[in-house]
Amino acid sequence: MGFYVTTGDNVRIYVEDLNPGCKKTILFIHGWPGDHNLFEYQFNQIPKLGYRCIGIDIRGFGESDRPFQGYDYATLSDDVRYIVEALRLHDFTLAGHSTGGSISVKYMGRHKGYGVSKLALFAAAAPSLIKLPDFPYGVDKEAITQMIKDTYNDRPQMLQNFGNNFFFQHITEAFSDWFFQMGLRAAGWATASVEETWIKEVLFTDLESIRVPTLIIHGTHDKIVPFELGEVQNKMIPNSKLVPFELSGHATFYDEKDKFNEVLVNFIENC
Repeated sequence: MGFYVTTGDNVRIYVEDLNPGCKKTILFIHGWPGDHNLFEYQFNQIPKLGYRCIGIDIRGFGESDRPFQGYDYATLSDDVRYIVEALRLHDFTLAGHSTGGSISVKYMGRHKGYGVSKLALFAAAAPSLIKLPDFPYGVDKEAITQMIKDTYNDRPQMLQNFGNNFFFQHITEAFSDWFFQMGLRAAGWATASVEETWIKEVLFTDLESIRVPTLIIHGTHDKIVPFELGEVQNKMIPNSKLVPFELSGHATFYDEKDKFNEVLVNFIENC
């Protein structure tokens, strides 16, 4: 069931709510440059196990409104808070992939984990996607700067290059096109603004503030968010568990989708 929630600055955020009558709830926050459909292979199966699965399209992406501003982590996490309050969510699992993981981490710090009982991070771009003078992990700033230039110059080609590095397992040409078209649905300015946020913002303090049981799933072959960032998160978050996915790149939720669903559900049930 799809509908919209309006934020404080009158941006309509698209929400897909499956099994709204179930008490066990997972709120999924997708990564860049996709939308809630990235979790299709979770939405196909996890509701069968008695879970309410909620997917959103962050502003600028998918079916949500596409304002010119508001792509910093604080605003994006505020959007999540509006959804949590509108749906009256409590005791739920917040699950974020890549940039969605960054938004989830910011939510935990900025909103003190309002309503969240468990956190799941999948290849989260935290605490910093780029290498810093005192933080030798992540990717080179120059690589992101080039992606921003490519976004403004030839966004389709940039997205195709990005998609070529997204998966570790073989994907069909049809699946590759599906993923590519999802990225094209986003606004160009939103696509670039989020890339700029990767450079401008860090999440060290937010990570250290997390106090709920946390699952960290990270592909050991991840070319987008290096595996070392998952190890850093595991060290910084008390009561966290890192599960390496040895046959995955950035898309653990597809590269090893059955294992992904099993690990996520087991974490929620047993932690």
